[in-house]
Amino acid sequence: MRFENLCSTVQLNGWQALLDDNCELGQDHWERAHLRSLWLYRAVVKGDTRGLRNLLKRNYIDVDVCDGLIVFPIPGLWSLEYKRELTSPLCIAAAQGFAECLQYLLEHGAHPNLIAGGKAALHEACVNANTECVELLLEHGANPNQMTDEGLTALHICRTPQSLSCAKALLRYGAKVNLSSEEEDESPLHVAARYGLPHHAQLYLQFGACVNHSSSSGETPLGAVCGVPQEKTVDSQDEGYLEICRLLLAYGANINLADKQRRSPLHKAARNVQLKFVELLLDHGADINAIDYNGCSPLSSVLQSSVVRQEWEPHRVVQTLLNLGKINYFHLCFYFFKVLTACAEAPKTVEILFNSYTLVPVTSKWVEAIPEDIFHFHRTFYESLFALEYKPRSLQHLCRSALRKQFGSNCCSLIARLPVPKPLQQYLLLEPEGYID
Repeated sequence: MRFENLCSTVQLNGWQALLDDNCELGQDHWERAHLRSLWLYRAVVKGDTRGLRNLLKRNYIDVDVCDGLIVFPIPGLWSLEYKRELTSPLCIAAAQGFAECLQYLLEHGAHPNLIAGGKAALHEACVNANTECVELLLEHGANPNQMTDEGLTALHICRTPQSLSCAKALLRYGAKVNLSSEEEDESPLHVAARYGLPHHAQLYLQFGACVNHSSSSGETPLGAVCGVPQEKTVDSQDEGYLEICRLLLAYGANINLADKQRRSPLHKAARNVQLKFVELLLDHGADINAIDYNGCSPLSSVLQSSVVRQEWEPHRVVQTLLNLGKINYFHLCFYFFKVLTACAEAPKTVEILFNSYTLVPVTSKWVEAIPEDIFHFHRTFYESLFALEYKPRSLQHLCRSALRKQFGSNCCSLIARLPVPKPLQQYLLLEPEGYID
């Protein structure tokens, strides 16, 4: 085994040379007890159960001995001192998944709840999803609710799909599913939501996790999963997060419970331009006109992200909000100059929002809000917009506006039932055309 390939939770860079060098020095340079400790560490980091057994049979060695492992600085960077991280043989064996070494240490008196470097062996095993080691530690009395120095339980550290079996073992041995972290006051369900782990979330809910538990910032698990900015486009969005959202709603999550900044789950989904989340939340009755401490509605939130997250098609979220809810957006008419300032690079978003009004008095002063290069790049659209100065909208648009006003928040479902061609249905639902009539 190469030492540089060991897991990241236990840094052992450079230790092989340190061990090999010092094993040749003898008592003039190292005390015998310390030398035995070095032999112990060498056997554990190599997963050498046979060597460990022979060593413990021949010598008295404290199996709970803790030592600072040297972490050498990054090559090429000058440093005045080396960093040292405290660890123990049990933590190393658990982190590396050396179950035989771990069992031998436990059988020879290693303390399962010993904290070294801020974590116990159980935490190290969960970080690296070493289920067999988790089971061994729990069988030998490891405390499933013990916290790290950072105030996290082993359940909080189960953050990968591979750690599901670890979480199951912890719960079988009495881990408290609603035990919150010390600093953020987050439950394991928050962690499962934030890391997109639907099977973990379902497990915790089945064991009685509080679906509406609020963290120190007022965030619920539903708010947490809606607040994660996805790194993929809408067509390939990670379904794990969406599955958690459905699961939390099925277990009775309060859809409008906002955090201390009064940001609801819908605010967060809209700001992250997550169309499927917005549709799901609206279908379950999310308040489309909720206002946060900054005076922003969900519609305002997506407008703020319309340029920086264009790849996620923010105009689709705007279109959905306008079609599935009755929005109090009259104030945006007064601030349409600000809308252009924020969204000039996203003309589809501007078009949909503009067409949601019956009439917006167009003024040539708006051109000041649009950078010249953006205006020229989207010339067709913006020329059609400013051509409406001092002019009424088309009769077709006025009919659309009247029909949408009549249908209200049922716009989407009722327009789909109209016996009219599909292109006309899309027009009524504010499908962008690239110009304004």
